[in-house]
Amino acid sequence: MPPAHSTRPAIAFAVAAFGIGTFSLMDAAMKDLALAIGAYNAVLWRNGLGSLLTGVLFLGTRQRIPMLAVLKLQLWRSFIVALMADSFIWSLTVLPLAAALGLSFIAPVIALYLAAVLLGETIGREAIIASIAGLGGVAIILVGKFSGDYSDESLWGAAAVLFSAVVFAYNLILARQQAQQAGPIEIAFFQNLFTAAILALAAPWFFSMDATGEIPMIAAAAGLAIISLLLLSWAYARAEAQVLIPVEYTAFVWAALCGWAFFDEPVTLTTMAGTALIVGGSLVAARAKPKLVEHTEITTA
Repeated sequence: MPPAHSTRPAIAFAVAAFGIGTFSLMDAAMKDLALAIGAYNAVLWRNGLGSLLTGVLFLGTRQRIPMLAVLKLQLWRSFIVALMADSFIWSLTVLPLAAALGLSFIAPVIALYLAAVLLGETIGREAIIASIAGLGGVAIILVGKFSGDYSDESLWGAAAVLFSAVVFAYNLILARQQAQQAGPIEIAFFQNLFTAAILALAAPWFFSMDATGEIPMIAAAAGLAIISLLLLSWAYARAEAQVLIPVEYTAFVWAALCGWAFFDEPVTLTTMAGTALIVGGSLVAARAKPKLVEHTEITTA
């Protein structure tokens, strides 16, 4: 593998773009699974299979067992990921892919304020501008979504996305701490393993064996998630965050295409306008803290 500094930014950008596209396909697969077997079972089965696949990678590449302090961080982040993933995947069952993803882009803006609270960082002008733009975009999407006929589930779906965005913002801070202590294969393996173990605690109440009929789609979702995580980890190791962050917003285009192709979901003007404002706010956030805001959309891998 070539050293990080020898890789051209354009190559890293292309790899990141492919990783984003792969992740968007995974979101579509997870929506299909959640509609069929429920969000809990979709996330549990995918992480369970994901832990087996990444376990093979972990053992095959002879990774070292991390120290106890690193394992504790892995476990805590996996708990956060479990909350984030279940809430976001459930929202996909009641909201269009594009609308859910557009709302999720508010996470980096929230991360600026969490960094101020948890890390003692100063809230600067960029954070204020980002928050105004982001909240304006969220308002536009919500007004467009709920100005006409809508179901209570849609309202709860929007609330679930915003909750997952708050959790994901905290996850961004944990991800920075974790990336400094562990490699991508180690992170992928223990995150899948610990997330599956945490979710399994609720199995007596929510687990369904009906998911066995969805094994091919579960395998596809797990494989896509792993490929995306490895591609993005490779790209971010070889190019600055400020170079790669803009490509993350192509996820909205991918989500709109997947929603239209697989679920016959239209993309409204209010969703596009609101997402544009949120993206603008997130780009301001990324400019303020490029190392903190490395991933802009909620990642459930």
